[in-house]
Amino acid sequence: MSMSGGQDDGEPMMEMNTTPLIDVMLVLLIMFIITIPVQTHAVKVDLPQNDPNAQQNPIEPDKNKISIDPAGVVAWNGAPVDDVTLRQYLDQTTTMNPEPELHFQPDRNARYAKVDAVLAIIKRSGVTKLGFIGNEQYYRDF
Repeated sequence: MSMSGGQDDGEPMMEMNTTPLIDVMLVLLIMFIITIPVQTHAVKVDLPQNDPNAQQNPIEPDKNKISIDPAGVVAWNGAPVDDVTLRQYLDQTTTMNPEPELHFQPDRNARYAKVDAVLAIIKRSGVTKLGFIGNEQYYRDF
């Protein structure tokens, strides 16, 4: 039996088998697709450069917030500070005109000794506009 669809007379087939040729062509096509480098489209944007010598002022002109977390970390406007830096910031706020408000918000689970120490620093600095915020967390205690 022959695949040529002709008569079964025993003569050789005269038509070419194209199946292996198509297989080789598909493999070559896949190889070319894989080896093509990925096209990258870039848009050049000139971004402003930060000056490392320029220091941003952490003191806001209208209000500043001191918070104390349960671990006893004191934060000035969300950035952790030590006692010396806190006193420097407070001294700078007292020289400003008008003096910005100081919001004090200790965490419910903060140690009283740490809260008392921070309040003493605030009192020694001479701040006149001090407000306690977050007192609603204590409404069930009394």
